[in-house]
Amino acid sequence: MHIMTVEQLGKSYGEKTLFKEVSFGISKGDRFGIVGVNGTGKSTFLKTIAGIEPIEEGKILRGSQVSVQYVAQEPEFEPHATVLETVLGGRTPEMSAVRAYTELLEQIDEHPDDVELQRRLVKASDDMDRLQAWQLESEAKTILSKLGIHHYQRKVSELSGGQRKRVALAAGLIHQADVLLLDEPTNHVDNETVAWLEALLQKRSGALIMITHDRYFLDRVANKMMELDHGRAFFYEANYTRFLELKADREAREAASEQTRQNILRQELAWIRRGAKARTTKQKARIERYESLVADEPLAKDSSMEMSAASTRLGRKIMEINGLKGEVDGRTLFSDFEYIAVPGDRIGIIGPNGSGKSTLLQIIADKRSPEGGEVILGPTVKLGYFTQEHEEMDESMRVIEYIREAAETVTTAEGQRITAAQMLERFLFQPSMQWTLIGKLSGGEKRRLQLLRMLMTAPNVLLLDEPTNDLDVETLAILEQYLDDFPGIVIAVSHDRYFLDRVAERIWSFEKGQIQVHVGNYSEYMDWLEKNSSDRAGINAPEQQKGGTASAASQETRQERKPKLKMSYKDEREYEQIEGKIAEAESRLERITADMEAAFSDSARLQELMKEQSDAEEQLNALMERWAELAELAEQIEAQKRS
Repeated sequence: MHIMTVEQLGKSYGEKTLFKEVSFGISKGDRFGIVGVNGTGKSTFLKTIAGIEPIEEGKILRGSQVSVQYVAQEPEFEPHATVLETVLGGRTPEMSAVRAYTELLEQIDEHPDDVELQRRLVKASDDMDRLQAWQLESEAKTILSKLGIHHYQRKVSELSGGQRKRVALAAGLIHQADVLLLDEPTNHVDNETVAWLEALLQKRSGALIMITHDRYFLDRVANKMMELDHGRAFFYEANYTRFLELKADREAREAASEQTRQNILRQELAWIRRGAKARTTKQKARIERYESLVADEPLAKDSSMEMSAASTRLGRKIMEINGLKGEVDGRTLFSDFEYIAVPGDRIGIIGPNGSGKSTLLQIIADKRSPEGGEVILGPTVKLGYFTQEHEEMDESMRVIEYIREAAETVTTAEGQRITAAQMLERFLFQPSMQWTLIGKLSGGEKRRLQLLRMLMTAPNVLLLDEPTNDLDVETLAILEQYLDDFPGIVIAVSHDRYFLDRVAERIWSFEKGQIQVHVGNYSEYMDWLEKNSSDRAGINAPEQQKGGTASAASQETRQERKPKLKMSYKDEREYEQIEGKIAEAESRLERITADMEAAFSDSARLQELMKEQSDAEEQLNALMERWAELAELAEQIEAQKRS
């Protein structure tokens, strides 16, 4: 049963249609992820659902008892309210009782002998009992702590932009609304907190609609996907990975349909050119058919975002970090950090919020001085620094003027010269958009434009501070592709686990005032962390640049203590048979794929085959995972025999 229904919803911005004729139902347990290129109207769509933006076309139906909670990408607050007051804001009796009780406690702290205040406090305590509201304050503080906010009585106006976003997120989570709307909930949130938020939202019983660029987050939380594309909305019963497969299938069918349309159009055009007199009903119908085919032209696809990397030549000496120390307000963030950069370095920086990640980048970029040590850059180094702060832009400038101000052309690694207009088109700024005023762009489009401007300067060392914030997944894909071919070095602060897995080959991890260096991407680092968490006082891995390694004697002792590995009879039988089962599963998948190609015009049959394909893929994945487990066990047994 739907708790909210959207019917034929439409919205325009000037002459641009953001979305039109969007219809769908929302039920308890639905977790929608919304994706689309920046500027397609994702945030506007969410605000319209929340009732913040007026409805231009269509309607939204919901019961009088259905509550909706919206967490904006850039939330606004009452500046004099405290953190706890903001989180506990709301009109429910329980929230009002908690707020009244909290305010009286603060007043009594200032006037402990006031009898009237004490009498009102007793009554407020009774109200808390009656409404069973005692747990709310505790839950609010727990959620705030998980989000890295520990000063509950601090004024919201004193917080940073990232901290305010986390306070807004806490308010959204505590209210237990029937429909929760989240706009980029993972921005300004560290990796550990994102994992906690994932688990919380997975268990949530209410409906959820969220916009996020975090592809792992979408994969693990969303069970439905909505794509906004040139004003149209496409819906998929899938998480992000499955959505990509279904989207590819849809685009392949659309391409086949367009090929058929073009063939018929050519035939009809030839007939028209022969001089049809359009007198008979049959001839009129044929001309109308031609006109209908012309009018049925599909929407233009966005330009390919493939691009070669452009950079300035980099010499042998790149960057040396010697004994680096960073502090904020007298608090040491990191100290004694040593590192020598090598060509091709791909470094991901992780750590809790406030641990000093951005401070480190600022020191490397010479935007602030260290409290100790030094950073020595080579003579050929040309830095490109992309900060997480939104750069001030002259909103009266046009898009192409802003890019040309950085460079008229850029030369790729292959020696190809690309103009500012061509680069803009590759970054999804179509020619019609290039003369648009910057002030008319969405927040994500401005962020994409800033990224392009930085790349147009052809740097050879990239410092990226939370580059995934506010960028759509399509732009992230081109950035990742760009970095694949980039000949210089990349140092990126990011909480986006997918981005770190895709780009990083080393991790700088902020741990207890020290920066530890680990070889591998984020997932490999987490695997190492899980395996070594039980016996580490600090964090020391054999592959770390800092930290010791276990002695040969202690390694031998551990090996002696290991129990002998053995495969059970059941496992042996399964291991003997599993490759045959994998071959059968692969053959089944091939048959289904062939059937899908044959049935592309039969939508009902295609739906059945897509379900079979999904089941077959799950079965094959399960078999492959089990084979990998058994093969690893067999290798360990064999290695034990040899030793």
